[in-house]
Formats: sequence, structure tokens, C-alpha cells
Amino acid sequence: MPLDPFHLAESLQAKAAPELIDADRDHLRRITDTLEAQRADVMSRLTAVQRQEAQLGDGAVDRDLEIRRLSGRLRVLQRYRMDVCLGRMSPEDGEPVYIGRVGLAAADGSRLLIDWRTPAAEPFFAATMENPRGLLSRRRYRWTDGRISDYWDEALADAALDGAASLDDQSAFIAGLGAHRTARMRDVLATIQADQDAIIRTPSPGALVVDGGPGTGKTVVALHRAAHLLYAEPRLTQSAGGMLLVGPHAHYLAYVEDVLPSLGEDTVRLSTLRDLVPEGASAARDEDPPAAALKASLDPVTMLEKATKWFERPPQRAMRLESPWADLWMSREEWTELFSGADPALSHNEARDGVWEEVLELLTDQVHDGDVPPHLIRRWLRQDEELTGTFVRAWPMLSPTAVVARLWSVPEFLRHCAPELSPREIALLQREVPDAWTIADLPFLDAARRRIGDPDAVREEHRRQFVISSAQEQISHVVDHLIEDDDSEMKVMSILRGQDARNVLLGVDAPPALAPDELAGPFAHIVVDEAQELSDAEWRMLLARCPSRSLTIVGDRAQARHGFTESWEERLTRVGLRDVRIAHLSVNYRTPAEVMAEAEPEIRAAIPDANVPTSVRESGTPVHHGVVDSLPGLLRTWLDGHPDGVACVIGAPEFPPTARVRSLTPEDSKGLEFDLVVLVRPEQFGHDITGAVDRYVSMTRSTRQLVVLR
Repeated sequence: MPLDPFHLAESLQAKAAPELIDADRDHLRRITDTLEAQRADVMSRLTAVQRQEAQLGDGAVDRDLEIRRLSGRLRVLQRYRMDVCLGRMSPEDGEPVYIGRVGLAAADGSRLLIDWRTPAAEPFFAATMENPRGLLSRRRYRWTDGRISDYWDEALADAALDGAASLDDQSAFIAGLGAHRTARMRDVLATIQADQDAIIRTPSPGALVVDGGPGTGKTVVALHRAAHLLYAEPRLTQSAGGMLLVGPHAHYLAYVEDVLPSLGEDTVRLSTLRDLVPEGASAARDEDPPAAALKASLDPVTMLEKATKWFERPPQRAMRLESPWADLWMSREEWTELFSGADPALSHNEARDGVWEEVLELLTDQVHDGDVPPHLIRRWLRQDEELTGTFVRAWPMLSPTAVVARLWSVPEFLRHCAPELSPREIALLQREVPDAWTIADLPFLDAARRRIGDPDAVREEHRRQFVISSAQEQISHVVDHLIEDDDSEMKVMSILRGQDARNVLLGVDAPPALAPDELAGPFAHIVVDEAQELSDAEWRMLLARCPSRSLTIVGDRAQARHGFTESWEERLTRVGLRDVRIAHLSVNYRTPAEVMAEAEPEIRAAIPDANVPTSVRESGTPVHHGVVDSLPGLLRTWLDGHPDGVACVIGAPEFPPTARVRSLTPEDSKGLEFDLVVLVRPEQFGHDITGAVDRYVSMTRSTRQLVVLR
């Protein structure tokens, strides 16, 4: 007997009436059968394509594309069972329409599920009593272990109240908000509200700021908007640059990493600001706040442009070379012209090769002896110590890290790159160990890598080109020898002079090109969470990766640890964003009213106009105050009484974490949520704005209970 999709508790038996759920039960079983059939079909087709004989040219490309397409479809089908269905909506005219994480059609062509991202599915999320969008009612499912453990109906028109609904309305939804948490963000797609859905479906052009207090679903909106945009706007897919999600810390990325794949999107790259730069993994937190604040206000791109130009200095005198064929000349003006003609789209180290080749060409053209092959002249020039030495001094290969370290160790160099700095500020930025990298250095290291380039990558490409050139030369000799010795009537060896044949031969020995930096961009769209913490310099790191200026920016000005007194428009305009739209969220779905009553005074004391959201539910559990010594026993009692859920101790770094109890700082708890939050010695965070924000953030991580220990 097939598994019953419904598994309702004894207390919900009124909802188990056949007239309420039999139609859903039959439809969900059809979905299960169709998924199984499609999985088998796609698996069979994928196996057949993979067994096809390898081809060349367009045939190979078509085969690879088909394998990729079928593999992607198979991943989607394998991820879901009947819980692919979110619920149904009943229109005023016609049969119920079922909404799914993906679209699904039966073998006879009938539509079983409408993809939640399609315009046809929008009323399921957007309809309200004031604007029912043509619906009589809406039903949402609550899935537990692959079966429906609860559901709730919302009557959107008077006609739907007459026995058509379970008349539960919002109670199941409110109860669901308090469900226990796990180490991963729980699935909330079925509970997306109308205000959130309107933001999710906003088109991508420009910068959209999702502003809201704790618990308003900002992260949920950002992640679902990312999935919606990738579906609705194909130009944002990988071929156009793809999408990058930037989170505040590694704990956050681990928490949300499964959300987008569960929505059918597995191409979005996840990163923290640290991940964007190789030195980020070992960079220390800044222990010199004044120096860090000064760096945050600077423009690394402009500074590194000046720093790079410092090293691109054409020789200031003419040069004469006595070659075996003629005296060769390079005037001061020619040096200057060649240097100024470097490709501006290339980094310093990459453009260096182009300038060097221009130098060689200009000198080679001065030899008018037609009997001398140009490659012999160029070989001689490359071996001339005076020429190569002059060029290396005028345009050296640079290390990005060495250039940034020079900023913090050579006052004259820093003054050249940032002439607006005062002598006191220049002295403030100098340090004994210039390459002891901190978080505040990351925007400068990133700008340096972009403007200067990776010298190791350039050298590796030189080696690769040398191997290819040597292979070409060797193959040319072999081909010439084979053709010369070919005594066949048809002279079949002559086909080796064809370019296709040479390409095949070269492809065997040519080393692969270096893998590109996957986080370097450009990206078609960037999602930034906890964006209120970004400095101007850090914003420029992200904008360098997003030339389209298409961003989803998520944050709360009241949760900025160092203050955020200006508006979003003012902050973003200053760093180069123009088309800025603001969407506000004001309903707190996460934090119980009891906890918000304790947290609100903390932030109001520091930020009177803070955007404190209104909680929609009460937990029935008051905030508990105790002493620090009670922490071990308190946690044991909670764990014994709660077989599920996750707790977090904030403010006690010495406390060892366990499988179900995290130990974090206020900063590392941002973006996360826990059933129980134990805040240890909140006064230790200080009484300035940073301390107030740390206490506010820590308290509002709770979804059920808050304990404060002093």
C-alpha cells in the first residue's frame, strides 16, 4: 500500500476528515509516481548519452551539454519526493492549482505542479484578504520527515468560509515559526509572506536594499530572491557571470549553504570577504581601531593605481644598441609612447609582456637586411643585458603583497599614493611588520591583485607558452621531415601541414591553462548579507566584481557595530551606486515578544530611531536572569528537556561547544538563530554603540528562550 502523505497528530484529527484531504492525498500520490517515472527516464537517457562514443568538434560540445542538462535535471528529481509540493490555491473559477519547488507535468501532459517562481504561482504568496488575487482560499503544508504533519487553510473570500477550509487560518503558521532549529537554516518557502514575496520578485537591475530589523526574514528574502532571479532572468546565469552570495562569516555560510540547492539552484557561489583574497584566511582581527577606521575610509583602487604607476617609469634617456646588423635606437619619446600605450584592461604584470613585445618590434623594424629572419633579431634582443636590464628596472614584475606592505612601511610612498593624508595619519598607518595582514588590509590586497596581477600566474603562463612554442617548433621539424621523405604517389603526408592536424598534435602535449580565480568575477549579480558592516573600502572590493551594479543588499542599520548614522542611499551613493531602491520589512517572525521586550531598550538607549520590528508571536517563556556559575547545570537541564533544537552561549569564549550547543561571539552569531540563547555577562561588551549592538544582536538570535547570566 502506498505511503499516506498525511501523518497528522491525534490533536489534529479534525483536519484528517476525508472531505478535507482526500483530493490532496490523490494528487500527492500522482506527484510521487510521476517523480519516480521521470527519475528512471532521465537516468536511462543520461546513461545512454554517457555511453556514446567520444566525438570531436561540435559533436563533443553537444554531448557535454546534454550530459550537463540531464545531470542537472536528475539532481533536482533525486532531491525531492512528494514534499516537493508547497500547497495549493483554489481560484474563484476552476480546479485547485498546486504549487511546487519545481514544475512538474504528468505523462499525459497535465500540470501537477506550478514552479513557485513563475508568475502563475505569485497569487499563492501575494494574495491577502484585502487583495485575494482571484483566489477563494490557500492551503499550505507543513512537512516533517517527508509527510504532512500539519496544514493550514486561509480563507481569502467569504465564499471560502462555508466548509471549504479547515478554519485553522494562522495558528499552524504561528506555531511553525517556533519550531526547533538545526545547524542548517530550515525550509521556509511555504511560509513566505506577501510583503516578502513582493521583494523576492523585484527585477534585478540596480541595487535593491532589503532593510529590516532582526527576525524579519531578510536572509530568507535574499536567498529566495537569488533563486527567483536565476529562474526569471536567464541573463544572470553562469554564461553571463553568474551570482555571488557574500555572508558575514563562515558560520553563516555553513548555515545557509543548503537553501539555494533546495530551491533548485546550485550554481551560486558563497563567500565571505575573507575568501575573496588569499591572505584573508590568516588575516587577524584589527587591534588598532584608529588605523583600521582610517583604512576603511580610503579608496584602495585609486591608491593602488598611483602605487602601480610609481613603478611604470619609462627611461629618461635615449638608448643605442650595437647589434650585429645595425645600430638600433630607442629615444626617450619612444619609451614614453610605448609605456603610455599599454593595454589599460590588463594588470601591470600582464601588460608588461605587451610593452616588451612592442619594444622588440620597434627595434627589429630598424634592421633592413632582408636576409636576416626577424626571429633571430628578437632572440638577440632578448639576450642583450643592457636592453633587458633597462626594461626590467623601468617596468618590473611586481608582487601585490609587497606593494601593499610598502604602503605601511615607506612614508614617502604612502604620501605619493594618498596625498590627502596628514603627516599624523601617515605615521598612524606605518607598522613594524608591514605584511602582518589584518582584515582592514584585505581591500588593499584585493585592489593590488587586480591592478598589479599575480606574478606567479604570469610566470606560469610564460612557462606554458614556452612549452607550446617548443612543441610547435619540434612538430614543424618532424612534419617537414615526414613530408620530405614521403615517396607515396598521393603524398599523403602533406595533410600534416593543415591547421586541423597541427591542432590535434599540439593538443596532446600542451599543458592546460591555469584555472581562473572563481571569486574574482565579474558576476552578473551579487547578494550581500549583513551589509551594514561593510566599510567603503570593502564595498569597492565587491563593486569591482559587479560591473552591472546589480545587487541585493541586506542589512539593518541598527545592527552596525560601529554605527550607521547616514541613510542607505547616502552610504551607497558615496561608494559608486546610483540606482538604489529601498524595501522595508517590519514584522519579526523569529524572536518572541518576551525577548524583544528585553532587547529593545538596549538598542534604543544607543540608537533612539532604531528600526525595531514588531513580533508576531509570544513564546510563553519569560526571559530568565541568573548567575554565570549556573551555566553548566542550566544547559544540562535544557538538553534533557529538549531532545531537538540548538542552543548558543554568547560571550563566554572559554566555553567548549558541543554538537547541540554553540559557543560564539556576538559578531560571529550574526545571521544565525537558535532555540536557546544564553548571554553571558552582557556588560562586558561595553556601553558604547558597539556594546549596545552586540547585546541587541545576541538577544535577538533566540527563537524561543533567552537567558541572561551575570
